[in-house]
Amino acid sequence: MNDVRRRMAALLTPFIVAGCAAIPQPVPEPPSPVPVVEAVRDTPPPPPVAFSFEGGFVQGGLVVGTAPAGTVRLALDGRSVGLSSDGRFVIGFDRDAAPGATLVATLADGRTHSQRLAVAPGAWAIERVDIARSAGTPSEAFRKLRAPELARIAAARRVDAASDGWRQRFLWPVRGRISGVFGSQRIYRGEPGAYHSGVDIAPGGSGALIVAPADGVVVLATEKPFTLEGNLVIIDHGMGLNSAFLHLARIDVKEGLAVRRGDPIGTVGMSGRATGPHLHWSMKWRDARIDPRPLAGPMP
Repeated sequence: MNDVRRRMAALLTPFIVAGCAAIPQPVPEPPSPVPVVEAVRDTPPPPPVAFSFEGGFVQGGLVVGTAPAGTVRLALDGRSVGLSSDGRFVIGFDRDAAPGATLVATLADGRTHSQRLAVAPGAWAIERVDIARSAGTPSEAFRKLRAPELARIAAARRVDAASDGWRQRFLWPVRGRISGVFGSQRIYRGEPGAYHSGVDIAPGGSGALIVAPADGVVVLATEKPFTLEGNLVIIDHGMGLNSAFLHLARIDVKEGLAVRRGDPIGTVGMSGRATGPHLHWSMKWRDARIDPRPLAGPMP
């Protein structure tokens, strides 16, 4: 009997195993993928484009400005303007400048910013006289003397010295009575004469000490008096801005010397074409004649 049971068990075992193996087992579902959220990066807008200025937009005026951040080139009416490493610059307007000018900054990213500048007219001292203008003609001898003098003055004013004097508050080079103002002019029966190109300071006699109104480099110091200017000194203050000092009695500096604001450069005299002891102080930015008075402020 036991043998029969063992044989039956042996016959049934494969079916039990196979049946068990055939039972499908549940397959677990794979976990849902975690969605990848990309960080949204805000692109900052480009910096604002704007100029800032110190000074007046007026004929005979000088303006110191700051260019927009990232400026690599600057131009005034199409002419390149010097730009310092910190974005500062200087521009000037001639006594007879046009009523408007355009300043254009080119940025490193290729953008440009243009600003139209309105230039106000100067309030010049105009004297109208009812006499004919003198029609004197320079002699040949005078022209021969004058030509090399003008060439030296022009060459000196082309020098671009590495100076930051243009950034400074200017001093009066000498103290005294202002006997002539920038821009004044006579009109002879409707015909304009030459205007006064600087400011005249009369300290009350010869010998008063003249000092540099700002840092700079001496680009001209005459060895002998010029026909009109007499003993002449020109100081370059950088960025195309320079000062000229005329009619000196004595010159105390040499060409190439770097001077500091307040350093002595000579003494007041009446050399050249002058009717009395005084200092004629004139300024130019490139070709534009500038009035020195606003830069120095009221006479102390």
